[in-house]
Amino acid sequence: MLNRIIGGAIGLGTLASVAGTSLFVVDGGHRAVLFDRLVGVKDNVKGEGIHFLVPWIQKPIIFEIRSTPRNIKSETGSKDLQTVNLTLRVLFRPDETKLGHIFRNLGLDYDERVLPSLGNEVLKSVVAQYDAGELITQREHVSRTIREELTRRAAEFNILLDDVSITHLSFSTEFTSAIESKQVAQQDAERSKFIVLKNEQLKKAMVIRAEGEAEAARLISEGMKSGPGFIELRRIEALREIAETLARSRNVTYLPSGANVFLSLPNTAPLPPVAE
Repeated sequence: MLNRIIGGAIGLGTLASVAGTSLFVVDGGHRAVLFDRLVGVKDNVKGEGIHFLVPWIQKPIIFEIRSTPRNIKSETGSKDLQTVNLTLRVLFRPDETKLGHIFRNLGLDYDERVLPSLGNEVLKSVVAQYDAGELITQREHVSRTIREELTRRAAEFNILLDDVSITHLSFSTEFTSAIESKQVAQQDAERSKFIVLKNEQLKKAMVIRAEGEAEAARLISEGMKSGPGFIELRRIEALREIAETLARSRNVTYLPSGANVFLSLPNTAPLPPVAE
């Protein structure tokens, strides 16, 4: 009886061990292909969930199929022979239907084997078509050209690119200093041009003012020749301007003319005598 119990326990343990090694789980955002020791890598892709395999003969190869970011740095030359430093940020993922082919030819580190060399190749070929100034003014067009070319080349290796963008673009120190000096010179030229135009406008204003004063002097001279009425008119205008100025002042008090203001003040009671 005891031998039967022991034999049953051993059988159950063996069955549980075989069952445990015959199952594998594919998590969310992942896919799997099976490596068979007899026939090699199978092209059938396993989706998310629990799957069966033959223990000791088959082994699951798990791939992540979610978009993964990667930076690609490159130092290349522009059309006018300027050194350009570029950094690309790509979001990549493997083609789900080609996972067996990817593992068979590239392995699980397919991105490390393919993307750096492809990125440098595409960057050098595209940047060489533009001058340094065009890389700045036409950055969106350059980025789009790089994205299209890199996407096409990556598809040849069954790698899909969801996004490609330029995150950094810089030039050599000498070229950057030359650009800054050019900008400063342009700003100085614009400032000098503005000063010249300002002086010309001031000269025109002075000429117009002088002509106006000469015309006013001529009219005054003619008015004085015609009689004393013009002088009286100018005197009245001057008095009116003085009156308006005094009316706006808070520190001016008006007293009626021809009368003694102090006589109109009310009488006050005499002060009491001071006791001795």
